[in-house]
Amino acid sequence: MNIRTMTTADYDAVYALWLSCNGMGLNNLDDSREGIEKFLNRNPETCFVAVKDNKIIGVIIAGNDGRRGYIYHTAVKPEYRRQGIAKRLAEAALNALKNLGINKVALLVFERNETANTFWEKIGFSAREDVVYRNKAISDIIRIDT
Repeated sequence: MNIRTMTTADYDAVYALWLSCNGMGLNNLDDSREGIEKFLNRNPETCFVAVKDNKIIGVIIAGNDGRRGYIYHTAVKPEYRRQGIAKRLAEAALNALKNLGINKVALLVFERNETANTFWEKIGFSAREDVVYRNKAISDIIRIDT
């Protein structure tokens, strides 16, 4: 098994992998081919795939805003889990972010995704109880009424 940086050519295999994993939250804009290509262009050194026998069996998408690192859509094909692949992917992404001068990394996991929550906690990510996560889709025209 080999860990290498992800390229746009990996998109179809990565997307199929994401679809094979329960608990993965995908959306039509950010996770489209164009959305992932944009992310990879901005973060060419921090996204990785695990490859075995020329097939992608794992992926981690990570990036940064110059201050914080963020991890998205980490997945390993179900039949390859519990072999340390996710840990190796996380280490690759965290080391790449550290090499870019990033000192803190955040991620989101659906509360119901027990497998992912257990994994992230096991490798040292703690849950925060002091924040409220909020988001707003801005794909349409933005108008804020006050």
